[in-house]
Amino acid sequence: MKNLARGALVALLILLVAASAAGAKPKPKHKPKPAAPAAHLFVIMLENHSKSSVLGDQNAPYINSLAQSYAVAENYYGVTHPSEPNYVAAISGSNWFVNDDNPANRFNHTNIVDQLEAKKLTWGAYMESMPSVGYTGDFWPSSGSPLYASKHDPFVLFDDIRSSPTRLARIKPYTDLATDLQKISTTPNFVWISPNQCHDMHGGVYSAVAPDGSDGTPCPYGSTKDDTNDAALKQKADAFVKGAVTEIMASPAWKSGLAAIFIITDENDFTNNAATDGWETADGCCDSPILPPGYQFIGSNGQPDGHVWAGGTYGGGLIPAVIVTNKGRTGGYQSQVPYNHYSLLATVETVFGLGYLANASDRQQVQPMTEFLTK
Repeated sequence: MKNLARGALVALLILLVAASAAGAKPKPKHKPKPAAPAAHLFVIMLENHSKSSVLGDQNAPYINSLAQSYAVAENYYGVTHPSEPNYVAAISGSNWFVNDDNPANRFNHTNIVDQLEAKKLTWGAYMESMPSVGYTGDFWPSSGSPLYASKHDPFVLFDDIRSSPTRLARIKPYTDLATDLQKISTTPNFVWISPNQCHDMHGGVYSAVAPDGSDGTPCPYGSTKDDTNDAALKQKADAFVKGAVTEIMASPAWKSGLAAIFIITDENDFTNNAATDGWETADGCCDSPILPPGYQFIGSNGQPDGHVWAGGTYGGGLIPAVIVTNKGRTGGYQSQVPYNHYSLLATVETVFGLGYLANASDRQQVQPMTEFLTK
């Protein structure tokens, strides 16, 4: 009888435990927080105009409306002169002792592409009037009518990009941007945009290329600020920027995580000032190169052009820098902090947590422009 009683008690306990387990509510599982939407940063690089030539100028009404509605870096300088070293500096942190536009220049240095890909982030470079994806020619359609010029496409000047079909596939005609912007998944985290030389305020194309003029041709050089040709160049660039910014701001990426557009020129005006190799000034900041007295300037053909530098900092002059963001500073915010293209690179590197290349790492002289990205 004792065994039967003991067995009945055990059976009862088992039933009670089972009933308790059946009625117990499972503990809620901890749900991980969704990852923050990825950032998207856009650079629109224009050409050869000083801050004083663009901001406040009636021929660039849209760019000025952005400056009034969003933000301006009041003391933003080109790194140096002429164009090519500024573009190279903006994606690698140095001009690598080059101060010329020779299309034969090649660079074997770590660059923003290496950094982004190491973090599994995406990039895209969109070149207006580039005839095909991954084009490696120096000009198009010709050196006499150079709508596209490789000196404004720094990506193809770096050996480790130029030699990679996979990377070249990310350097596309500008017309491809509209398609890529349709989805967040196809919008690169970092986007570089170079308009053609009729739409970037550069000029120098004297005959029509597209019969309907949609490429901006012809676009002669201006001789002085706001002469007929210079005014036309600014008007064409302003229209290009309006189209690009409107397209970006209508994209899903703009409505998602942090997004910002940096609208800048590479350097200040060309004024035939022989003392500075033709440029309005050689003012600079933030690790602009220091060239020795007697430095002989080199032309785009790789030969001395007859001009000699007196010595000292050889910067790119004060240039316009308008920053448009979806989550940052607005209302015509103005910063007085000195910045240049190294600061722009440092900003991209900071946002994406990439580390810093060359001069972009110098916190004593080069500051990231992150003040523009928060309210």
